[in-house]
Amino acid sequence: MPDTTPTIITPATTTSPATETKRKTFVPLENNPQVMTSLLHSLGLSPSLALHDVYSLTDPSLLAFVPRPASALLLVFPVSEGYERYRREEDEGVSEYGGKGFATDAGEGKLGEVGGEGDGGKEGKEGGVLWFRQTIRNSCGLMALLHAAGNGSAREFVDPDSTLGKLLKEATPLAPTERAELLYNSPALEAAHSASAQQGDTAAPPADDIVELHFVTFVVVNGKLWELDGRRKGPICRGEVGDEDVLGERALEMGPRRFVGREEGEVRFSVVALGPGLD
Repeated sequence: MPDTTPTIITPATTTSPATETKRKTFVPLENNPQVMTSLLHSLGLSPSLALHDVYSLTDPSLLAFVPRPASALLLVFPVSEGYERYRREEDEGVSEYGGKGFATDAGEGKLGEVGGEGDGGKEGKEGGVLWFRQTIRNSCGLMALLHAAGNGSAREFVDPDSTLGKLLKEATPLAPTERAELLYNSPALEAAHSASAQQGDTAAPPADDIVELHFVTFVVVNGKLWELDGRRKGPICRGEVGDEDVLGERALEMGPRRFVGREEGEVRFSVVALGPGLD
């Protein structure tokens, strides 16, 4: 893996409820585990969980430094011509995901099928994933955090009366378009993101900066590895991993290592994992 110098998260190129010229834009978040952990805690995630740097995807001795179990892995990667070509080929002929509730029961490399439409009960969380379409420019870091905290075991650590808890409960039964509008129109979410974007080890860039990096989240739910990216057409199941967490060998091979392997010679990758806090 490359060094862990904080990496600025890219804007996405999705559409939004507003017109393209008036689309809401956020200041990009720094890929800094302390800053992003602080943002999650301010929104309502328990201090029992925190984000941690992952210094290698292949060296067992370095992977051993990451607190386990890891409930989510967040990868920053370059949006290269090669990646865009791969994304277009994989998405070709695939309809936009339109399901409400949790997405479930997808085969490897497939979008999730429509799952339960409840308010986030145990059955839904264990059986499927909650996916958010990105419609706010420069917000892929925030989308990655919502995907990490809103799925699998991490969701049990969200205060139901917090900003995040209320947002997840309201978002779960909605279709993707309405769910995206909920995020787009949330003053509390925007304020929390804005405060965090001014923190970190580097000066915050302008909100309209074009950055060539992007964030994707991997989670394991019900023994399956899911790739969650608000730029894609929906949540993507990458395959069965059994009882592994996201840092298990099968999960790493089906998830982040594929990204690194496609970009020979590229060093602009960084990884953080959501796991037990150290305090």
